[in-house]
Amino acid sequence: MTQSMLSHQALGGMQTAMGRVAKAQEQLTTGRIINRPSDDPSGATTAMRIRSSMAMQDQYVRNGDDAVGWLNQADGTLTSVTDQVRRAREIALQGANDGAMGQDARDALATEIDQIRQGLVSSANTTYLDRPIFGGLTAGGRAYDYQVPGDSSTQVDFIGLSDPNGVVRTIADGAKVRVDVEGPDVFGQPNDTVFDHLTALAASLRSGNTAGITSAVDSLAVDGTRVTNVQAEIGARTNRVERAQSVATDSALSLKSSLSEVENTDLAKATVDLGLQNVAYQAALGATARVIQPSLLDFLR
Repeated sequence: MTQSMLSHQALGGMQTAMGRVAKAQEQLTTGRIINRPSDDPSGATTAMRIRSSMAMQDQYVRNGDDAVGWLNQADGTLTSVTDQVRRAREIALQGANDGAMGQDARDALATEIDQIRQGLVSSANTTYLDRPIFGGLTAGGRAYDYQVPGDSSTQVDFIGLSDPNGVVRTIADGAKVRVDVEGPDVFGQPNDTVFDHLTALAASLRSGNTAGITSAVDSLAVDGTRVTNVQAEIGARTNRVERAQSVATDSALSLKSSLSEVENTDLAKATVDLGLQNVAYQAALGATARVIQPSLLDFLR
């Protein structure tokens, strides 16, 4: 064993001890036991997979937030539509009483029907984030078009883009929910819409056509039932989205806990380990200083 070999061995041992001290100090400083893939290749792979799953769950939560926004907007609008259709039917019932009012009163009721119709057209073009919620996949800004705004007799036409799938959001792995409602499902099919029924009701009130008014009462009852059914479906979709959000949030928390177990430092253990490694390093320095005391004679040998 030469002096050179002894020196190299001592230096290598001190470098190893110093590396252990540096590693323990890094883990305490960063709060992580995996700071690079080489620290723990298997653990690093597991952490990457967990992070990917966490990102997916977070995206599901964001998708759910957007879906709830769409559905809440639709629900609020349908509540207003239901109230307006109910009021129109009440007016029709009043107008159907021949002996209870004169033509002037019916004309006043017809004017109110005109206002309700305009309000329903406005509701039909309600938007969420600049997209019409009753327009299907249309890229335009409106779901319904009318030629002369304010004219109670003008035709109101659906100009949205119908699609069997509609606007959907992915709320879980393999689970999608539709967040829009197409206008015809709410306001009626072409040539049999609530707008047509209101137009006919207003005309019947002005002309004193009792049979037409009675027919409007029945038609508006069907319109009201249809809107109520759609609103119930919207409520069911909202519940489904909220449940999926809850599951995604819980999954994200569970994954976060798992990630912490894989890569986060146990501070108490790391503190003790740093102290032990530092003591070992200091002892190695002291022992090396006592053992290796080269002199000129040692080198001449």
